[in-house]
Amino acid sequence: FSISTYNKMWTDAQKDLDIQLQREREEFLQPEKDRMEAFKMLAASYIKYMQIFRNLEMAHDQLVHRQKRMVIRQVLDGVIGRILEIKKEMVELENSEFHYIDNILEDLKLLPEDIEVPIPRYFIKEKLEVLQQREEILDRILLDAGLQTQKPVKAMTFEEAIKMIQVAERARQGRCRAAFMKQIYLEEKRERQTKLQVQMGPSPDAAATCIQKVWRGYIQRKKTEKMRGEEMIFLGMSLPPHLKAMNISQMHAGQVNALEVEVQERHEEVFIKDKLRETEGLDIKETLQDQIGQCFIECRHIIGKFPDYPTEEAGGSMAILSQKTPEQVAAELAARKEMALQKKAQKGKKEQEGKEKTKGKKPQKTGKKVRAPGEEGWKMAPSNFLSMMEEGNSQYKAIWQNRGEGWDFLQDHDPELIKEEKREEVEEEIRVQVDELMQQKLENLKLAVDGEKSDKQKKGRKSEKVRQAMMSLVHRTIDSLYRELVEEGLLIKAKTVNLSDYVGKYSYLGTTLRQVDIEPMPSLADVRQLIALYGILPLGSQTVHEKAPLVKALLLAGPAGVGKKTLVHAICTETGANLFNLSASNIAGKYPGKNGLQMMLHMVLKVAKQLQPSVVWIGETEEIFSKAAPKAEEMNPKRLEKILPKFLKALKAQDRVLLVGTTNRPFDANLKSFCKVYQKIILIPRPDYASRFGKYFLWKHIILQNGGAITNLLNISCLAKVSDGFTQGHIIQAVQAVLSELRLLQMTRKPLRTAEFMTSLARQNPVYKEEEETFK
Repeated sequence: FSISTYNKMWTDAQKDLDIQLQREREEFLQPEKDRMEAFKMLAASYIKYMQIFRNLEMAHDQLVHRQKRMVIRQVLDGVIGRILEIKKEMVELENSEFHYIDNILEDLKLLPEDIEVPIPRYFIKEKLEVLQQREEILDRILLDAGLQTQKPVKAMTFEEAIKMIQVAERARQGRCRAAFMKQIYLEEKRERQTKLQVQMGPSPDAAATCIQKVWRGYIQRKKTEKMRGEEMIFLGMSLPPHLKAMNISQMHAGQVNALEVEVQERHEEVFIKDKLRETEGLDIKETLQDQIGQCFIECRHIIGKFPDYPTEEAGGSMAILSQKTPEQVAAELAARKEMALQKKAQKGKKEQEGKEKTKGKKPQKTGKKVRAPGEEGWKMAPSNFLSMMEEGNSQYKAIWQNRGEGWDFLQDHDPELIKEEKREEVEEEIRVQVDELMQQKLENLKLAVDGEKSDKQKKGRKSEKVRQAMMSLVHRTIDSLYRELVEEGLLIKAKTVNLSDYVGKYSYLGTTLRQVDIEPMPSLADVRQLIALYGILPLGSQTVHEKAPLVKALLLAGPAGVGKKTLVHAICTETGANLFNLSASNIAGKYPGKNGLQMMLHMVLKVAKQLQPSVVWIGETEEIFSKAAPKAEEMNPKRLEKILPKFLKALKAQDRVLLVGTTNRPFDANLKSFCKVYQKIILIPRPDYASRFGKYFLWKHIILQNGGAITNLLNISCLAKVSDGFTQGHIIQAVQAVLSELRLLQMTRKPLRTAEFMTSLARQNPVYKEEEETFK
């Protein structure tokens, strides 16, 4: 049933994608003069792609058929990339990172939750084992360096252990003996009662007494069980009912998910590939040898001598076995040699001509053509992901759309499709082996027939010398660099925080405020979406990162307590990224001097690229770009100011490394260099009273998360009203101050009241409107 459900979900997503691709071909190719209409068209496509993304991600996660998952994965990456491209166009049209499209959602009969960016689960699932190993290594290094303390384990002597085992064993024997004696006693009692009933008959008083005994025993057992449970909760040996992680249905769902993961991870491809190599390997090898040998003979018959064997870079025997005549093969090999000689001869000539041409001229700037709003109007930029989606869509139509699957009960793989894929890999592996044999055979033939000697051996000696020289250069391993960065406190352990833990609701007043020319403050849901789009999705997928609009640096700006660090940790948790802390306070006194700083950044860059994805976090980043007078060199926070642009320049599209800065005083920075480094700036506001339902939800979520119980005596609406001007951090501190261990134990007799939280909240300093205006 579940397989058919997710198959249908995939089919529906592919149908929607087909319609959307048709729209892309028709509507987006036409220029649009009205910017509002262009934005509506983009927003509608963004919403539709987000729905397709959600369905494809669910189908990819739940289906176990690996060929289906490969097709879905290709389309899924394409859809993610297209969403990022459309987002970029929307930002350029509105000159704002935050969009308010509730009127479009209303027309489509959708809720804001329907366009929440889902985090693909394959980001973590596919490298879970690697991440677990890396976490163990990190814990071990932190323990060895004394940066992390382990809970002390009480050692037990040998005698104490024996005594404990003896006590437990005697108790077990005593329980068994008691149960056995009770059984004998009950059997004897039953026999006596049966005899009395036969002799005297049933008595109403005796029956009433029996019922009373059973009922009183039942009530007492229930009371005792409840008291025992409360005692275990008090001692901390079991969780309270509201904190119990899973009920029976959730446990069953977890078992099913574990089974699905096990089926998804079966390595049937390896088995089928080995079987193919075993059954068809010899035939493929013999066929290749015969074909290559025939090519040698034909070439010599036509041109009078044996050809040179193509190098591995040129494709090896693939160049010989292409669909060409022997004359064409020989001519092509000769032409390649001539081309190589011509390139060397012309290289110097071209350089000389280039110098003469550029002498006295200014170099012309080349770059992306900016679309000016003229008569032509707005037009969609070319996409890097449409071809990927088209290919996946056509593959779905050709193979899976009308495929009968009644025979496939397990729905885990199709062996014939795997054979077709793996046969090419087996042929390629065998071809490499055959190339080595046939190359040697060709040398022997040349020596025996034409009397030629190859100069390959000399070349081999030279390359061996070069190799030895390269090996003599001692380079540090990634492991040693990783250990050093951890010991220096530059590579830290990220907290386990999901993006969904950053609670916040959608603001429904955005469109209304913009209609009267007031720029609304972004809601927490908008911030969560931007973090997913700019931080999590590109870092999680290599394909998306390489082809989507590249975001190298991200700045999170907002007052203290709004969750900037939480979002940084959430990016790392959702993508499995390493977290490097290059905050000014953290690098103070470390790697002194300009050379030391360059070496530190080189180490960070090397480890971050090798163990990508990675997040480089700079807390209180305004200190690096501050206008204040410089301090001593080693303690100066401005050390990174000049070198950060070079660090970002070294990051390429294939490097999944993101620089994230956090600041609660961005107005203290020198804005020119500040904005040059940070490509995207996201303002994170405090939860305001305008989104009161969001604040209501926030209070409720935090109280329940900390073990509190909500009753009629607790007016959360009042708390949401009173806490206007306070951040999430203030609310968390107020709740944690009230809900101590003692207060949680008293909750059944003394329910929570509104005044308790208000007293605790009054001790905090709110964010004033003047500061908020400065942020805007």
